[in-house]
Amino acid sequence: MHFNNDLPFVLAITGASGSIYGLRTLQFLLDAGVKVDLVISDGAMQVMKEEMQLDLKDDLQNKLITYLNEGAAPRDWSFSIHNILNYGAPIASGSYRTQGMAIIPCSVGTLGALANGLTNNLIHRAAACCLKERRKLVVVVREMPFGHIQLKNMLALSEAGAIVACASPGFYHQPQTISDQIDFVVGRLLDQFGFDHQLFQRWKEDKRAMMKWGSKSSL
Repeated sequence: MHFNNDLPFVLAITGASGSIYGLRTLQFLLDAGVKVDLVISDGAMQVMKEEMQLDLKDDLQNKLITYLNEGAAPRDWSFSIHNILNYGAPIASGSYRTQGMAIIPCSVGTLGALANGLTNNLIHRAAACCLKERRKLVVVVREMPFGHIQLKNMLALSEAGAIVACASPGFYHQPQTISDQIDFVVGRLLDQFGFDHQLFQRWKEDKRAMMKWGSKSSL
């Protein structure tokens, strides 16, 4: 893998269904040695508890590391977790240089706030910094169907310079497990930032060894 590890990457996980996408993205970045500034919303923690039986209420960082290491040899990971109300965090300032930011999954509430310039929490503020500094911001929306308001918000955010994506896995890579579908969405997100990966087989590309998610490959 060949990419710039010098600057940190901002990753936010919000309260849409599909927090597994955000956790898989975090695992890839940490395995790749990327410095990560992580923010998880209260809604995302509720979703993780419901969908994945993952309770992060106490000792958040260690619980995340334990979960992502499940079934594999312990890895020496280090990343920063910021409280969603901490406006004093480095990512709240445009002078704090980063590779960009991804919000995966992005709830329609977060989408609406970003599209209308609201900064009610650290995720909103960090995303606003990316937009004003002309850094890459990718939001991966997980909702179905989209209403008129959500479509307008996506257009407004795109016009402001963000990349709006949907958690829409493809099928041309002939997925065999849910993890294959997760990796497709995460891989397409990573493509937007130029990360080299082998999370899925690309269209018309020769078959090659894929990077599987350890014991979670059968999810």
